[in-house]
Amino acid sequence: MSGQFEATVEIDRPVGEVFAYLADGRNDPKFSPRVQEISRTPDGQTGVGTVFRSTVKDAGMKTGREFRITAFEPPRLIRWTEQSSNLVTAEGGYDFEALPGDRTRVRIFNTLEGHGFGKLLVGFALSAARKDAPDFGRRIKAAVEAS
Repeated sequence: MSGQFEATVEIDRPVGEVFAYLADGRNDPKFSPRVQEISRTPDGQTGVGTVFRSTVKDAGMKTGREFRITAFEPPRLIRWTEQSSNLVTAEGGYDFEALPGDRTRVRIFNTLEGHGFGKLLVGFALSAARKDAPDFGRRIKAAVEAS
């Protein structure tokens, strides 16, 4: 079983600035409280093939996550896929749209997929993610605007 959640948010910053902020996955802990730590390989700018490794805490359990950037088109879109062997994995991205007045609309989405026992858990994970999606968008907005 798999399913998608998404959120759309408008940010009071130019599209290039928003893209750069979200392209650096090391900013994720600033808006995602589940991300405990994160690193980028290789050093340097993010692009196709960049890997972000993180430790996240979900439902009281810490797990390692590894995401590879699969598409990177500044300042239009970023896509990633999880390479971890967790019970529930994600694939998703950001879509960016420049708005008048140096504002940006960002669509955030993830498709969650259960593996093995995770097929029983993915529904719960999706429910929680869908419930949090609007707040997640607001946290991204606040973090980018504060940077």
